[in-house]
Amino acid sequence: MGIQILGIGSYVPEKILTNVDLEKMVETSDEWIKTRTGIEQRRIASAEQATSDLAYEASIKALKNANIHAEDLDAIIVASITVDQVFPSTACILQKKLGAKHAFCFDLEAACSGLLYSLEVANSLLIGNPKYKKILVLGAEKLSSIVDWEDRNTCVLFGDGAGAVILGKCEDTAENCIIASDLGANGKYTDILQIPAGGSRIPTSAETVANKQHYLTMAGSDVFKLAVNAMVGSCKKVMKEAGITAKDIKWLVPHQANYRILRAVASRLKIPEDEVYMNVNRFGNTSAASIGICLDEIVEGNLAEKGDYVLLTAFGGGLTWGAMLLKW
Repeated sequence: MGIQILGIGSYVPEKILTNVDLEKMVETSDEWIKTRTGIEQRRIASAEQATSDLAYEASIKALKNANIHAEDLDAIIVASITVDQVFPSTACILQKKLGAKHAFCFDLEAACSGLLYSLEVANSLLIGNPKYKKILVLGAEKLSSIVDWEDRNTCVLFGDGAGAVILGKCEDTAENCIIASDLGANGKYTDILQIPAGGSRIPTSAETVANKQHYLTMAGSDVFKLAVNAMVGSCKKVMKEAGITAKDIKWLVPHQANYRILRAVASRLKIPEDEVYMNVNRFGNTSAASIGICLDEIVEGNLAEKGDYVLLTAFGGGLTWGAMLLKW
């Protein structure tokens, strides 16, 4: 009995915010944004939509694709830095929306690497405990809720969305879809990508709100160098563990952070650019949601065949990073 991906789904809000729209909001330009990031537009959730609502839509699609019911789920893991509330977990809120009454639920916070971290946890649970059969994993973000729309260096980068993966035991095969994985972190760099206030160290106050300490902050140049090195190193470890080379990869699916980062990673790994899945131009950086959205588009477009190797990689605040090799 092998562990396979049973279903994939994604959701992005209807509202499109273009670079031209941003020109009217902050001192920037369409050319400046595209040249430095590759982003042309991003999706923005409505005021009424929370992260759990985005996750719900992606989950419904994944359940339909897997041809299972929410009651069949043994666990729900939501990776997000934009949870609905501090507690209860967004996973529990999603459980209620889905009616997944048999699932245990928790959130996982590893920023943009969250989906890979969550898939690793889900895979380990399925391997290690015979009573778990099907686990729903989500990367879901409403990043528009933590972006300072007056900060031109960060507000141009991010968008909202959700990606869902159902991982489960399959009686039809003894093969596992996750061939190899590598996860890492380095807390030395916690300050270069963060939201300073709102936790126990700097609780919310009138002063923290006035000082905009509840918005995302980023040291862009530091992040670029660290991101490329971490993702390249992690991908090399995974390929070595699996005994394959870059020539064996059908798709490299990186976290959609920035076009320049994606190109640099591909170049260092010697993977042709046309074998790197990119949608950052259409959705921007959706953090933990980005890889799931990419995987759903690969499924929708029939862009991978059975037996193809698909290499996932991500990097995020923490700092966290990882890579995971899938056999389609």
